[in-house]
Amino acid sequence: MKTGDLALNFNLADQNNNFHSLSDYRGKWVLLYFYPKDNTPGCTREACSFRDALGSFNKLSIQVLGISADTTASHKKFAEKFKLSFPLLSDPEKKVIKDYDVLAKKKFLGKETLGIKRMSFLIDPNGKIVKIYQNIRVADHAEEILRDQAELA
Repeated sequence: MKTGDLALNFNLADQNNNFHSLSDYRGKWVLLYFYPKDNTPGCTREACSFRDALGSFNKLSIQVLGISADTTASHKKFAEKFKLSFPLLSDPEKKVIKDYDVLAKKKFLGKETLGIKRMSFLIDPNGKIVKIYQNIRVADHAEEILRDQAELA
């Protein structure tokens, strides 16, 4: 996936077992963010920064959607623990994760594993990817997206 591409549609369950398709949000901006794992320090900081900025996202009609390979039950616990009110989508087969090319080799303690890269895609109301975020600093990410959307809108 690259900037200018039409974002690929999907149909995934959230923490409440409600299904979401990207096409459900046509006509709205979408922040599609991929993260490695529920309840880990970086992923928690990132999710909470989106939660804290949700009023600003809503004012700009930006729908926040998080995706990881965790189960819906894990997402539910994560969302309840940190009062996350946006959909966390479960992709345990990693189909959407692979479609968006966010699966990568990672090294940890000298071992190489396949894991989910922390990446985000800003999608315009026509379903086109207008910005891809890599090498994300979780502390600044929500503000960065809000600034970029204001420039692109």
